[in-house]
Amino acid sequence: MSAESGGLTGLQGKLSQWLRGRRPKEAAAGDDGGREALLLAASSAGLPLAPAAHPAPGYGCSCDRVGCPTPARHPVSFAWQTQATTDRAQIERWARHQPQANFITATGMVHDVLDVPLEAGREALERLLDSGIEVGPVAESDDGRLLFFTLTRGTPEDEDEWWPCELDCHPETADEHPGLRWHCRGSYVLVPPARLPGDQTVHWVRGLEHPLPDPLSLLEVLTDVCSRHVAEEPDHTNAAWPLRR
Repeated sequence: MSAESGGLTGLQGKLSQWLRGRRPKEAAAGDDGGREALLLAASSAGLPLAPAAHPAPGYGCSCDRVGCPTPARHPVSFAWQTQATTDRAQIERWARHQPQANFITATGMVHDVLDVPLEAGREALERLLDSGIEVGPVAESDDGRLLFFTLTRGTPEDEDEWWPCELDCHPETADEHPGLRWHCRGSYVLVPPARLPGDQTVHWVRGLEHPLPDPLSLLEVLTDVCSRHVAEEPDHTNAAWPLRR
């Protein structure tokens, strides 16, 4: 894990220099060039990407599923786990041939994502930074979630140490876990920049220049804040996220 972390940190250091050298309008998420640059930055940091659905009139999703339960939030291919890649040329082709597509990043290979309610996440982020704990990239979803990107719990070289996502939450059943959701092997999240129905977005609030931390270094604060958040929600009194380690 330490060797993997060191290599990834080096990649992100180069990425940070590259981002600082770009003009602001080129790095903006509001145009095609900015979108592609941010996607390539994610792949350069080691995040495997695959195309996803996007908002569309009618049912709110570009897929053919009537009443899609996760509009604009899911991959376009059932083979997304094997399709996800960091290959620059492939991501450029996808981005240019599918200009409206969102992208997901497959978790559990290089990185995990700790996905928490927005207000709880903001409180946790402030506590973590005030405590001097290293926090990696963080994305905000306008539908009310904050996503903390971390190193994965397992490594491809030691597959027995991978934890299947079903131990925590699965994308199709994520709403059953109103507190902290741990996305690992078999899961995915939208990677910024992404668009959601209702003119909502998923965007970075802490960029990829921040190295991915060990998830366990964030876990105590996140679980503490999320437990209080869930307990204060009247409809979620008995729906606390079951932590398994």
